[in-house]
Amino acid sequence: MRVAQLTREYPPEVYGGAGVHVTYLARELARLVEVEIHAFGAPRDAITGATAGAPAVAASYRPWDALAGPQPYAAALETMSVDLAMAAGAAGADLVHSHTWYANLGGHLAKLLHGVPHVATTHSLEPLRPWKAEQLGGGYALSRFCERTGLEGADAVIAVSEGMRADVLACYPAVDPARVTVIHNGIDPDEYRPDTGTDALARHGVDPGRPSVVFLGRITRQKGLVHLLEAAPHLRPDAQLVLVAGAPDTPEIGREVHAMVEALQADRGGVVWIDELLPRPDVVQILSHAAAFVCPSIYEPFGLVNLEAMACEAPVVASAVGGIPEVVVDGATGWLVPFEPGDDPFGAPRNPAGFARGIADRVNSLLDDPACGRRFGAAGRARVVEHFSWTAIAERTVALYRSLF
Repeated sequence: MRVAQLTREYPPEVYGGAGVHVTYLARELARLVEVEIHAFGAPRDAITGATAGAPAVAASYRPWDALAGPQPYAAALETMSVDLAMAAGAAGADLVHSHTWYANLGGHLAKLLHGVPHVATTHSLEPLRPWKAEQLGGGYALSRFCERTGLEGADAVIAVSEGMRADVLACYPAVDPARVTVIHNGIDPDEYRPDTGTDALARHGVDPGRPSVVFLGRITRQKGLVHLLEAAPHLRPDAQLVLVAGAPDTPEIGREVHAMVEALQADRGGVVWIDELLPRPDVVQILSHAAAFVCPSIYEPFGLVNLEAMACEAPVVASAVGGIPEVVVDGATGWLVPFEPGDDPFGAPRNPAGFARGIADRVNSLLDDPACGRRFGAAGRARVVEHFSWTAIAERTVALYRSLF
C-alpha cells in the first residue's frame, strides 16, 4: 500500500505538535506500508525525518506568488493554492492522509481526482479557535471551509482524543460518527528521557540550583501563556519561571506578552524568556529539571507537550480542557486545573483571576512538596512508556487504512 501523507509541517520546518506527530507517525508507518511525504515549504533533502531511515519527502510545495500580499487573508489563499498542487502531486497513491486544515482540502481534492480513500487527522478544529479571526481576518472563513470540506468528505476521520472526537461530531454534525476513530498521539521515550546534565541550562540562563516552573509553546491565545503570566506573581518567590515561547500568532499578542514579561521581570527575579526554537536535547534537559511543567491551554485537543514533559519525569500542572485529562492523570502524574470558558470571543476563562490563581496554587503545592513532584514524574514516565508508543499507534493507523478497501 502506498500512502501519501499531506502536511504543512515536516522537518526541518516543524513548529507545533502536528508537525511532531507527522514526523514520528511517518517513521513508524514506513515499517508497515510505503509512505511518501507531501509537505509545505522549501525542498528537503532526501531524508529529513526524526531519525535516519525516515520516509523521503516526495514533494515540497510553495504557495503561488500571485497570492502573496499584506492582507491577513492572504495566508489562507496561499494555503489553498498549495492544496491544489498537493492534490495533483498525490497521483499514484493508494490512499491519502491529511493533517490539519492546511492539508485537509488537498486530501479531499486528491480523493476526487484519483478515486482513492482520504483519511484526515484532526489535531485541532477551526470553529473552536475563534482567536484566529484576529490572525487571518476573512481568511478564517476560508480555513473553516477547507476543514469542513475535508472532514465531511473524508472516508475516515482520526481524532487524537475522545475529547476531540466529541468536538468533531459537535462542530460537524454531517460527519457520520462511525467514520470517526480515536487514535491517540504518541512519543518516543528513548528520545524524551530524563537528562541530569546542566550544560543546556547554563547556555540559556537557567539556574539549576533554583526550582524552575517551565512553559513550552507558541505565543498564541490557545496555549494560554497570558494566564500563566497572570499566575506568576502568586508563585513562590524562590522559583524561577522559564518560558520557552516564541512565534507569536500576531504582532498584537506578541506585544501583549512582551509587556507582561517585562512587567514581571521588573517585579521579581528569575524570569527567563527563551524566545527561540530550541534543539530537542536542550528542551529535554530543561524539562528534566522542571519542578513543575505548566500547560495553561484554553483549547487543547490532545496536548503532546504534556507527554514530552512526562517522559522527562516532570510533574505537570495543566488545564482540564480537551484531551489533556486523557494524558495527565489528576493526582497521579500531575494536577489538573478546572477551566470554565466564558463568553469572550477568544475563548478566555469565565473567571481569569480564579483560573490564574488555580494554576499558581497547584504549582506551589509541587514547589512545597518536591517528593510529591518526584512521584508524579516517575508515574508520568511510566504512563508514557506503557500507553503512548508510536509503534502501537502506527499499527492502529494501518489497520484503519486497510478497513477502507
